[in-house]
Amino acid sequence: MTTQQLLILIAVLIVLVLAVVGILVAVRKRRSQGDSTRSDRVQESDASPADSHASGASPNPDASTGSGSVDSKESSQPSSVEQAASSAQEELAHPEASASRMTRLKARLAKSPNPFGKALFAILTKDHLSESDWEDVEDTLLMADVGAEASEQLVKQLRDDARITGQKDPATVRRGLRQRLIDLVDPNMDRTLVAARPQANRPSVVIMVGVNGTGKTTTAGKLARLFVADGKSVVMGAADTFRAAAADQLETWGGKVGVPVVRSDRDGADPASVAFEAAERAKNDQADILIVDTAGRLQNKANLMDQLGKIRRVIEKNLPVDEVLLVLDATTGQNGMIQAKVFAQAIGVTGIVLTKLDGSAKGGIVISVQRELGVPVKLVGLGEGPDDLAVFDPESFVDGILGDE
Repeated sequence: MTTQQLLILIAVLIVLVLAVVGILVAVRKRRSQGDSTRSDRVQESDASPADSHASGASPNPDASTGSGSVDSKESSQPSSVEQAASSAQEELAHPEASASRMTRLKARLAKSPNPFGKALFAILTKDHLSESDWEDVEDTLLMADVGAEASEQLVKQLRDDARITGQKDPATVRRGLRQRLIDLVDPNMDRTLVAARPQANRPSVVIMVGVNGTGKTTTAGKLARLFVADGKSVVMGAADTFRAAAADQLETWGGKVGVPVVRSDRDGADPASVAFEAAERAKNDQADILIVDTAGRLQNKANLMDQLGKIRRVIEKNLPVDEVLLVLDATTGQNGMIQAKVFAQAIGVTGIVLTKLDGSAKGGIVISVQRELGVPVKLVGLGEGPDDLAVFDPESFVDGILGDE
């Protein structure tokens, strides 16, 4: 081989070596770029749970494992807002038991500015009762919304009662007046809520009726709390679709004690349809009680009464209706009697709920509404608190309006 041929061979070998080295460098560079791309993808994947959590999606439960000590500490220590919400939820989850409510509410009634029993007692303890004094007694009863017939009856009984007219001892007079007032309130009426009776249907259906402004929706929520306090499972139906935000109000009450609320997603929906769905839900859930809130105002009275009748008929396709509670504002006095009569004729009222019995209420409405309708006052509201609703007790009511001895 000549020297020229040898040089050519060496040059070819050098070119081949450079080519191989170039190829190896290119391959390594591509591998490096591929690893970098995969690393970026992994980082994006690791970041996605946090991003999805920020947008409202559920984060990967395993992602928190490598989130670092700071995140771990923050997640293990709830914020002050969360602690306050948890504390409020715990408080609201345990409404006051029904047994203690009337005792507390009786004391509040005694402090009311209109306990007509005290006015009667002040007159009857005078040394000598003149004809003018007896007229004052009757006027006191009338101003307390007892009603003309009941007032006349009570005055006659008091005048004939020797324990009152022939006594100067205040304690004796008070005992006689107390008994007469209890008789007038009528302790023999069955005031038990049908849902609380041993033989009650399950679910037991309660329809709430009454005009707007009486506290009907609020009372429905408070009644749910009362049942929950007694260990009952409850479903509520928001069939007041006429009033804006009525369903929201009821849902708020239900949320505080874990009671589901069946409602429509739009205002003005057919209330009978909502009531039907609520009855189905209560039946399927095997709930103890279904409470159905209804509208209190439509274009005219006839429309409202027709709607209430339809709601009852639709519910009864699924479940029998056990109770219709008429909610009356006690401060309206005798004006509330007109409302009571209309509702009683339209849908068959089984009991009365008197709200706002404290404050400016005169108390005698308890007596007159029972006499006019022949149905008992079953529940009374004596405040704005969530547990200020109690089963009505005639003796506690009279003791409240008479005040302390």
